[in-house]
Amino acid sequence: MAPQDDKTTPPPLPEPLRVPVADSHTHLDMLPQPTLGGAPTATVEEALAKAASVGVTTVVQVGCDLAGSRWAADTAAAYDSVHAAVALHPNEAPRIVLGDPDGWSRQGAREPGGDAALDAALAEIDKLAARPEVRGVGETGLDYFRTGPEGMAAQQRSFRAHIEIAKRHGKALVIHDREAHEDVLRILREEGAPERVVFHCYSGDAEMAAICAEAGYFLSFAGNVTFKNAQPLRDALAVAPPELVLVETDAPFLTPVPYRGRANAPYLIPLTLRAMAEVKGMTEDALASAVAANTARAFDY
Repeated sequence: MAPQDDKTTPPPLPEPLRVPVADSHTHLDMLPQPTLGGAPTATVEEALAKAASVGVTTVVQVGCDLAGSRWAADTAAAYDSVHAAVALHPNEAPRIVLGDPDGWSRQGAREPGGDAALDAALAEIDKLAARPEVRGVGETGLDYFRTGPEGMAAQQRSFRAHIEIAKRHGKALVIHDREAHEDVLRILREEGAPERVVFHCYSGDAEMAAICAEAGYFLSFAGNVTFKNAQPLRDALAVAPPELVLVETDAPFLTPVPYRGRANAPYLIPLTLRAMAEVKGMTEDALASAVAANTARAFDY
């Protein structure tokens, strides 16, 4: 097997950035854990050290359910270079309310808990959001990719609750938006957006980017901006104001070219940032400086 076809080998360290930046959205708890004699060898320390060695000196660790959100908050409390965001992922809300009898979520069986279970879970997110190391409420939002009408209702109820939590605690709102652009923007208008809103793994077109920019929302771009079929994303990035642009991995997902298909990690941010600088017609250092300042402003650190 040729080395470039080996999807299990971590990509090599990229050339370090000269200007340090933050990975605005990562899932360190989901990174592959290679085992040697049964003991995990990949640790949070190693992931952070590897990232820092190439100029990625800060990460925002994002929760997708109660366990992941608790882990994010605790990890941010333990490491100065980690900030947390806590939430129920859009696909978690219908799983809590309706259960998962037919495996639609691909995350294992779940008994339906109804609206009361969702309220209880949201109360727990509310408590976590009060912690000082938690800088964002997310990833929340809407994901219509595999969701029927009942699931959409649960997602929208959860999204509205997360918006309220973010506003009450003065935290950034981190949005997951998949095939739901119009409803996401409509609900933000109806509820009144928090002061700081981040569209994680921005997936809209240039027209939507202009609408978001007008509202002052941050647009965070991930490794998929480097994919061959992602011209609409590059068009959106081209029109996004430099003062509203963030970079993220969404690790372990969306690994940038030429390592698409392997596990992503915060240390690969330089590959995405360099591709973004090319699209924006900016120098690497200029975009890195902007991204670093924008992420600190978005997450208030």
